[in-house]
Amino acid sequence: MFSLQTIFGKGDKFYGLLEASSESASSSARALIELLSAPVSELSLEKFKEARRREKGLFAQISEELVNTFVTVLEREDIEALNSALYKIPKVVEKFAERYTLAVARIGDVDFISRAEMLEQACEVLEQMVGLLRQGMDLDKIKKLNDQLQAIEAEADSQILELYRDAYANETDPIRYLIKMNLFEILEKAIDRCRDAGNVVYHIILKNS
Repeated sequence: MFSLQTIFGKGDKFYGLLEASSESASSSARALIELLSAPVSELSLEKFKEARRREKGLFAQISEELVNTFVTVLEREDIEALNSALYKIPKVVEKFAERYTLAVARIGDVDFISRAEMLEQACEVLEQMVGLLRQGMDLDKIKKLNDQLQAIEAEADSQILELYRDAYANETDPIRYLIKMNLFEILEKAIDRCRDAGNVVYHIILKNS
């Protein structure tokens, strides 16, 4: 005989899964800083692959649990939206890391570390925002964190714009120019993905407060 818990499922497990997903995003950002700080001879993509494997597993698990769980703590479309937004962050970071390791010998002295540190900050704020979901719908707290995330994203955009400006004005090698443009765009997209995920969390809190 099935119990009600078996039929309805334990909906609050989604909090833990989404928190783990946001932790994977932070892990990928930390791995990027390590990669950019490492000597060329020691560059490795293993940590990025590990983060992506974990994120893919969490994405699949959340999707499966949505099918198997009758009652969820948040609306299904909100869980799906946040799951999708978080999934994209390690994916973009890994893409940057792959391109960087292929092109590092050609790009010259470009300061990616300070921008990667801003990505890490954005991921950490996002992780706090996701963690607040299970603690109740505190609109004031989430708004402050979302404003902080938006400020980080705006500052990162300003810093990446400086990279574009320098390349436009000073880069004479067309191949190196194209490589730099591609890397700048991917890094900018990674930070934008954090902003997008933060907006999803803010929307969830706003709707439920």
